[in-house]
Amino acid sequence: MKSSVAASAAMLAATGPTLHATAAPNAKRKFQMQYAPHFGMFKESAGEDLIDQLKFAADQGFTAWEDNGMMGRPVEMQEKIAKTMRDLGMTMGVFVIDKGGNGQNTLAAGKKEHLDIFLSGCKRAVEVAKRVNAKWMTVVPGDFERRIPIGVQTGHVIEALRRGAEILEPHGLVMVLEPLSDTPDLFLRTSDQTYMICKGVGSPSCKILYDIYHMQKNEGHLIQNIDWTWDEIAYFQIGDNPGRKEPTTGEINYKNVFQHIYEKGYRGVMGMEHGNSKPGKAGEQALIEAYATVDQFKV
Repeated sequence: MKSSVAASAAMLAATGPTLHATAAPNAKRKFQMQYAPHFGMFKESAGEDLIDQLKFAADQGFTAWEDNGMMGRPVEMQEKIAKTMRDLGMTMGVFVIDKGGNGQNTLAAGKKEHLDIFLSGCKRAVEVAKRVNAKWMTVVPGDFERRIPIGVQTGHVIEALRRGAEILEPHGLVMVLEPLSDTPDLFLRTSDQTYMICKGVGSPSCKILYDIYHMQKNEGHLIQNIDWTWDEIAYFQIGDNPGRKEPTTGEINYKNVFQHIYEKGYRGVMGMEHGNSKPGKAGEQALIEAYATVDQFKV
């Protein structure tokens, strides 16, 4: 977090995050990549307590974690989560920058009130990131403003993100833009569009979150699109399609995709932003075994 902006830029321009974490001493296995579960994924096995869920994941060999709702948690809980992760040797992945909720607040509209909410969220995110030892924050610009030409909307988004980057860059933090498939009303939909916007912003604090599930739905051609946009990718998320469940439950050849990402030099967090395909403890164990299966690529 105290690294210089220049060092941060050099790292991101190369191969994305290279942070490493050490598996818990009693871990059953050590994964080759930093797969990051989220709260609730192992609650049947670990119980409702968040700290117990972190400890359970570490015992299974997971070395990272992510929490979209971190900004909404009480400060005391944020600190408790951070301490537990330090003790377990786990890396903190993304949390979402709170910019006022739904698509009614969209950076594409170019409205001052929307920009002010976003910038306020960036400032608060700096404090949360320091508290929980995080580096990456997810940003979704919001919906299309269909009454405005797409080029003008894009200009509005780039200008807003430049302002956000000015807040994050001195702290070595990175907002990662996530193109989504949830609805066609969303402004940001494809990796090439996100790549163009990152180039327009021109900051080491504005990069791509490449969610493999969403990009399989919106554009496919995963490995080629990853190659085309590689120098702006700082973070990956996972989910199989259809269904948005763990790898091996859908059509994506995750073993090959992970092999390709690994060979390109990525050693950062791989967020497990998906559901469990089966219920109960058995479903949670099946999820763990699915990751053990796709993690068997050559290193």
